[in-house]
Amino acid sequence: MTGGGSAPVNKAQPGDKKTVGNKASSGPDHAKIAKLDRENEVAPPPTVSLELGKVIQKARQNYVNAAGEQKPLGQGDLAKMLNVKATVVQEYENMKAKPDPQVLGKMERILKVKLRGSNIGQPLGGPKKK
Repeated sequence: MTGGGSAPVNKAQPGDKKTVGNKASSGPDHAKIAKLDRENEVAPPPTVSLELGKVIQKARQNYVNAAGEQKPLGQGDLAKMLNVKATVVQEYENMKAKPDPQVLGKMERILKVKLRGSNIGQPLGGPKKK
């Protein structure tokens, strides 16, 4: 086998299809992955509005108890009536709380003020008449 100058049959030649790697499967494209991560960032959960916090504070200060006496409620007093921690009431007033329909419903009934929907701050009416 001394002759010719041709390469052995099994040896890969430059430019041969077998020697060129598949770029799509060579590994992840980190720039594309990072871009996707930035695009898919989860937005922080919505918190209560400034208006709602002020309405709750005002309603606490103008609270009328069952005997008809106007007696301001403290955050702790309202929290006890709601069966929650005082920090929950504080977070609602400081716009840090995520709106919880159950807590807002209880606050509406206790403070007798609308805290959900379009008429926030309006006196809470009684049950709807048929």
